[in-house]
Amino acid sequence: MQDKIKSDFRLEQCVKKKVVIWILIILLVGGFFAFTIWAYTPPAPMPQALAALESDAQIFIRVDEWASFEPTKNRADTAFILYPGGRVDFRSYAPAARAIAEAGYPVFILSMPFNLAVFDIDRAADVMAAYPEIQNWVVGGHSLGGAMAANYAVQNPEDVQGLLLWAAYPASSDDLSGMNIEVTSIYATRDGLSTGEKIDQSRSLLPADTIWMAIEGGNHAQFGWYGDQAGDLPAEISRETQQEQIVAASIALLERVERGQR
Repeated sequence: MQDKIKSDFRLEQCVKKKVVIWILIILLVGGFFAFTIWAYTPPAPMPQALAALESDAQIFIRVDEWASFEPTKNRADTAFILYPGGRVDFRSYAPAARAIAEAGYPVFILSMPFNLAVFDIDRAADVMAAYPEIQNWVVGGHSLGGAMAANYAVQNPEDVQGLLLWAAYPASSDDLSGMNIEVTSIYATRDGLSTGEKIDQSRSLLPADTIWMAIEGGNHAQFGWYGDQAGDLPAEISRETQQEQIVAASIALLERVERGQR
């Protein structure tokens, strides 16, 4: 009788363990699917972004593994690889990419797994390998994308001549202060996410001659064309005005790299 009780007890414990394991599996699988749905349903690109994806006589545009914006003439030897912000559709940066390409600089916007650059930091290397004729490379990005671009620059100093940070800053473990690289950090005074305080804390991680550009009245979401963003502050200037300043400062850095000051 006692043996049967012990056997029944062991069976009950075994069943309980299996139930717990299955509950954990269900929770993990459910959590993964929930994360996947969240990651792959970012805010849609605004109509202006989609319109900027059309090729014309001046710019040839292709969208596949990344979005490429290639000048058809007067093409520079310097190109820009843009890492998108976290959970932002990469096409949302098309208007800025197109405007930069119109100045003669090829631009490539990376598409990321789960719309998060942290899952493929080295994707810039794929673009570089596909365009061996380009002599100088500038990497950069918006928000999380900028941080991942900074990490790529730290890990591949021989391949990168410039870094563009759009409302972004390096991780504390990525110290670029001793690198021979052109850097411009563009930030907005009404940014509720990459705040001025966070930007200031990154200064020691970047070269002493880094150019710092504050966009007065701009905010976080207006670095792209995907609408508003939770946690951000209302902008006091239009998206078009903010974009003009972003593009101008970005082209200025590309011009410095093209002139070979590094």
